[in-house]
Amino acid sequence: MKKTGIFSGSFNPIHIGHLALANWLCEYENLDEIWFLVTPQNPLKDNKQLMDYQMRYELVKSSLSDYSKFDASNFEQTLPRPSYTIRTLRALRETYPERLFYLLIGADSWENIEQWKEFESILHEFPVLIYPRRGYERPVPSHYPNVRKVNAPMMEISSSFIRQALREGKDIRFFLPEAVRTQLKHIQKLII
Repeated sequence: MKKTGIFSGSFNPIHIGHLALANWLCEYENLDEIWFLVTPQNPLKDNKQLMDYQMRYELVKSSLSDYSKFDASNFEQTLPRPSYTIRTLRALRETYPERLFYLLIGADSWENIEQWKEFESILHEFPVLIYPRRGYERPVPSHYPNVRKVNAPMMEISSSFIRQALREGKDIRFFLPEAVRTQLKHIQKLII
């Protein structure tokens, strides 16, 4: 059975932190592939600064084009809104029964997992890998055998940092994948 990591996010925009972390998870956690699942709407986040869905999806897609273990997914776009992780994971499992889906989340998301719809079902039905985020040290209780923290490098780059830097006119070319950099002027107009 193919082990597929689900890296879900708004990717507003995608940056090198996302890519480096996913690369580490593939290589050091023995995942066969990672799907960057572009989320149309996160019910727990303010979506006021969200770029157009299709633009975010296209940026993700073009950023991943030369690495065979990564794929962009617009699967959630076909599901009812708001986007709930449990709904998405179950639909993925039903659609792709030949894959074992791993949910990839940051320690910051683990901190507020109780706010997620049917979070207990997620933690019991699917393997969950938690990557580190500075300032979030909540342990994993032993009654969740499917949930595990990984010792991935800490990525301190965020999409909100990228958007702020663009608003300030900073040259952040090395924080963005080349495919995103080439569309930087268009992205700046959408973010500012």
